Amino acid sequence: MRNYLKTFDILTKDEIDLFEKKVVRKKLKKGDFFIKEGRICKEVGFVTSGFFRSFYHSSIEEEVTYCFTFSNSFVSAYSSFLSQIKTVENIQALTDIEILTISRNEILKLEQSSINWLKLFKLIAEQEYIKMEKRIFLLQKETAEKRYRDLMINQPEFLQLIPLNFLSSYLGITQRHLSRIRKSISN
Repeated sequence: MRNYLKTFDILTKDEIDLFEKKVVRKKLKKGDFFIKEGRICKEVGFVTSGFFRSFYHSSIEEEVTYCFTFSNSFVSAYSSFLSQIKTVENIQALTDIEILTISRNEILKLEQSSINWLKLFKLIAEQEYIKMEKRIFLLQKETAEKRYRDLMINQPEFLQLIPLNFLSSYLGITQRHLSRIRKSISN
């Protein structure tokens, strides 16, 4: 975590030390939830090992996977975290997870203590927004094959680690369609 925070070159050593005192180390087992729909998100996590999938239920009660979060990344039901309204998303461990968490109250205290925290949190939010926008554009503009090829190039770990049923949902296609795409690319 310390090395991750240092990459932003915003916080002082003392600020990073303070942050590390405020985080809580947690372990989740495969299948456990960081948060479930219907609850209010009161913390942000930093994944140190393992990975999560984020999903919601469609109007016909199908699980729709829309995000994966790997090590060295923040995870949260961010809309709920900001608004303190119940979330519609679920964040589930796909592997055993080690995570550092910090409560919303502690984050608000950090923001009050130094402008550097506001700068850091703004930068992280901007980076997450850019990733989300890219994902939306890919889903709306590109073919399923193009989305799969994009994963091959930019996130090959997805193809190696994520079960096909979650991967196909993430790509917005059926498992059968994903199998056809994989077969045509391998030929």
